[in-house]
Amino acid sequence: MKRFQFLCVSVVFFVSSAVFGADKPNIVFFLVDDLGVMDIGAYNPNTFYETPNVDRIAKEGIRFTSGYTACCVCSPTRFSIMTGKYPARNACTNWFGASDSAKFQGAKYHDRLDLEETTLAEAFKEAGYKTAFVGKWHLGPTEKFWPENQGFDVNIGGCSKGNPGKGGYFSPYNNNPRLPDGPEGEFLTERLTAEAIKQIETLKDSPFLLYFAFYQVHTPLQAPKSLIQKYREKAQRLNLPEENDPSSIQEDELRPNGKPRLIRSVQSHPVYAAMVESMDTAVGRVVETLRKEKLLDNTIICFVSDNGGLAENPTSNLPLRAGKGWLYEGGHRVPFIIRLPKGRAGISDVPVITNDFYPTLLELAGLPLKPSQHLDGVSLKPILDGKEPPKRDTLYWHYPHYGAFPGGALRKGDWKFIRRYEDGRVQLYNLKNDPAEKNNLAEKEPKQTKLLEEEHDRWLQSVNARFLREKNGNKPWLPAYKQQQQQ
Repeated sequence: MKRFQFLCVSVVFFVSSAVFGADKPNIVFFLVDDLGVMDIGAYNPNTFYETPNVDRIAKEGIRFTSGYTACCVCSPTRFSIMTGKYPARNACTNWFGASDSAKFQGAKYHDRLDLEETTLAEAFKEAGYKTAFVGKWHLGPTEKFWPENQGFDVNIGGCSKGNPGKGGYFSPYNNNPRLPDGPEGEFLTERLTAEAIKQIETLKDSPFLLYFAFYQVHTPLQAPKSLIQKYREKAQRLNLPEENDPSSIQEDELRPNGKPRLIRSVQSHPVYAAMVESMDTAVGRVVETLRKEKLLDNTIICFVSDNGGLAENPTSNLPLRAGKGWLYEGGHRVPFIIRLPKGRAGISDVPVITNDFYPTLLELAGLPLKPSQHLDGVSLKPILDGKEPPKRDTLYWHYPHYGAFPGGALRKGDWKFIRRYEDGRVQLYNLKNDPAEKNNLAEKEPKQTKLLEEEHDRWLQSVNARFLREKNGNKPWLPAYKQQQQQ
């Protein structure tokens, strides 16, 4: 892992139990759906979108510039946050409800967060915290696996659905049993924000965990008309191409059917921009409530996305390559922010992953770790304290499904290794010199490629990973150890 670099923007105090006094810190966790790292001003000063509230959290906290999700699609990442594990350990490798088939059948995956897991919410509930969930869950097919059965005292909006409902982002939503319809035309994000604020006001006299999982900025693309008009005029003022203008599109690699994938090269979509701003406004309202209730100085705030931005439409992750569903950086590098009460503010380029939230929050709250549960996460408290980062050498990914292409990846220091599971082809990039992943060095660096390939194989075997299945008699690539097991 590349050596720790920490830019101290401002120093207030080290984080310690003394900072929080006798009171346990509250936790407010913001999870946004499909938000790209380049969508946020704190990560991209040239973004088309306006995110002053998230930018303020980033300025007052630690902004991780190499923050990753455990998968390039949503449910597996949500699983990693709740369990502290890589999704491959439980075969939770695709978004729940997906079916995928192209040249081969996608791997058989597990479509639920098992009740046997001690979730992040259950760990805090055991310690006396009140726990509330607001928003999108998407971690189980039936009510048995919904938030109220996974450690949350309150569940507002969390069910099996990955999308906001038949009515989209405007009431009547029609199909969410944990979110009754509001007045006709009510905007979902404003409703969920009001519910989150109500939970803060209700729980303020005891330590609490509020987990606010936005449905935004996932499709369908919908937002209040006034905000859409604001960004339409902004795009015109900046002379940016309209959302469907061919000049805003570029080609990436070929799809399995031989047709090129089209990637947005310009951020200018007014509806998406309005969705981003309304998400940011919601974050600001929640934080302002904490301030108003005199809770901000005893609350840890986390902000992260569940995967990279949807690059084919409507946003652009450039200079990072591709987006949601891909194993390139645009698919799983995301805004990743932790703000501590009276803590350090700064920037860290240490690679971190969503598995890490579980042990980090336990340690920050002064609670005992659960190493047999959060097997694949490490506490980031040393980084937040300005000390040496935790000793971890490599991050891993396994996505045996047809989002873009089935494959696996790892990051080790500046090296990024990718392998395609259809035929076993490999790619190697140096992220320090080539963050856009344009120059495949696999042939020029055969020794390095081989070392990383073998390391990825060992990890796959250690988590008992599942792979593509044959179709019409055609057999996909398998790692050597799987081939030996079948002989």
